[in-house]
Amino acid sequence: MAAARWSSTEFNQIIKADDLHIAPFREDGMTYGTPTWIWCVEVDGNLYVRAYNGQRSSWYQAALREKAGKIIAAGMTREVRFEHVTGAVNEQIDNAYKAKYQGSRYLGHMISDGSKNATIRIVPLNLKSAG
Repeated sequence: MAAARWSSTEFNQIIKADDLHIAPFREDGMTYGTPTWIWCVEVDGNLYVRAYNGQRSSWYQAALREKAGKIIAAGMTREVRFEHVTGAVNEQIDNAYKAKYQGSRYLGHMISDGSKNATIRIVPLNLKSAG
């Protein structure tokens, strides 16, 4: 089965709106956590977020543990899964943060090792089957 992909319309709306709220499941795997506003960036058609407070962030810990939840952005709510990100793609993610959030006093922190070590890729779940 091919991995789910964002529709280009949805993806562009999410990136441009810059109002993404992330809500991983709680420990029961059924109840969503409190939505947390977070910066998002795009690299090669993938949606990435980082925890400002690094690996101590409660939403980040829940995303790693539960691996699923929802996002709310651009007037849409989407069921998603979360994947921890490491490796060379982090340099591209840094560059995406620099381009999108240049001039922000928070940028340096978001590309620091602490936040970089708490990078998540958000992947949509297929809500509808073709056919």
